[in-house]
Order: sequence, then structure tokens, then C-alpha cells
Amino acid sequence: MYNYKMIIKYDGTAYNGWQKQGNTKNTIQGVLEKSIYLVTGEKIEVHGSGRTDAGVHAMAQVANFKIDKLYDEEKLREKINRNIPDDICVEKLQKVAERFHSRLNAKGKKYLYRIQNSVESDVFRKNYKYHYDAELDLEKMKKASAYFIGEHDFKSFCSNKHMKKSTVRTIYSIEIKRDEKGELDILYYGNGFLYNMVRILTGTLIEVGRGDRKPEEMQEILEAKDRQAAGFTAPAHGLILMEVEY
Repeated sequence: MYNYKMIIKYDGTAYNGWQKQGNTKNTIQGVLEKSIYLVTGEKIEVHGSGRTDAGVHAMAQVANFKIDKLYDEEKLREKINRNIPDDICVEKLQKVAERFHSRLNAKGKKYLYRIQNSVESDVFRKNYKYHYDAELDLEKMKKASAYFIGEHDFKSFCSNKHMKKSTVRTIYSIEIKRDEKGELDILYYGNGFLYNMVRILTGTLIEVGRGDRKPEEMQEILEAKDRQAAGFTAPAHGLILMEVEY
């Protein structure tokens, strides 16, 4: 049995998320598994580092799968890419140790949320940014984000009401930058993220930026451990999985 690791880029606009679902075949995982089957004749399961939601994009999603036959890595990558739509690309493929697992071995992740904070929308990149035309106070957003740094119970920032596992996560850093064209980028770096966590954090920071909440309220939201205490869930299309660390 041979274990192959892939680094995948995808535009999530047209897909119902990463994970296979019973009511649709239109998922990133499903498309990849079908392509690998067409190339190898083996029915396999592709394991991703995490489940991105419908509409979320990835610059470097990591996944792995196991097959019985040994293949030339570059030829296998090329054949897989020929059998998938052009909004998905296997950028790298390599044989790794059999014990490697893309999700279980992940130590850290970086997510980027992009906001077009200007009156005009970015017409040709509207699928990759959340257009928000009201003024946002960058300094207040930075002050609020500081409350999330470190190890906390992020239950208030999780959409899964039936979460049975720990909701404690560690955020190493949150960087917020805005350029002269009004693009506001929020880069989250942590050891892992809960369901919708980055999008809820972003929605909450936006509410701070527009003056609906005070930065100091972030501590109360964390302590509440209640999804209703936090802000809205920012739209999926502004979110990109940038990197997975091992």
C-alpha cells in the first residue's frame, strides 16, 4: 500500500464544500476521488486536512490517499489533473510515509479572509472577496482581535450546536491590513479552527469595525460560550485556506 500526499488549489465557488455528501456529488473530495479512480482503477478515499465550506477557496489544501500500485509521482499528478475541472488543481503530489494523515498530523493552519472595503466592488474578483461598503475602523478591529490570541474556548464562534469534542483552540496570531484600494485582509494563524469559526470571528470583528460592538466585549463573548453572543457569519466566498503546517 502506497500513501500519496497532495497539495491542492481550488476555487470553491461552484462546489458544495470539500466533504462528500449523500445529496450531492458536487464536492471537491468527490471530484478528486472520481479522478483518481479513472486513473488508477482503485476506489479510494481522499482525506483532507479539514472541511472547507461551500464557496470557500484554497491555495494549499493538503490531502492524502492510499493505493496498491506504485506510480511515478509527476505522471500520476498530471493524469489526475486531466480528469478534473479547471477550477481544481493538484499542484504537488508525492509519496509519503504510510502513517502520514493530512488531518491527524496537521499542527497549524492559516486562513485569509478578504474584504473589499470600498464603495466600488472589485468586479473581476467578486467571488474571492466580501464587498462591504460601509466604513470600518481598523484600529478597533485590531484591538478586538487581540482578545482572541492564545488558548481559549471558542464555543461562541462555532456553528455546530451538537459539537461533542473540545471547542478549545489556540490562535497564534491575527494580522489585519488594508491597502490603498480598500482591500482589507485578515490573516488567521492557529492550531485548528472549529466549524465556521473564522467566518464568525470575521463577522464579529466587522461589527466592531462599524461601531456596533466595543473591542472589550470580546472577552464577554468568549466567556459566554454561546453562539448567539457572537457576531454574524461572514460570507464564505471571502475565505481562503492558505497553508497547513505539519
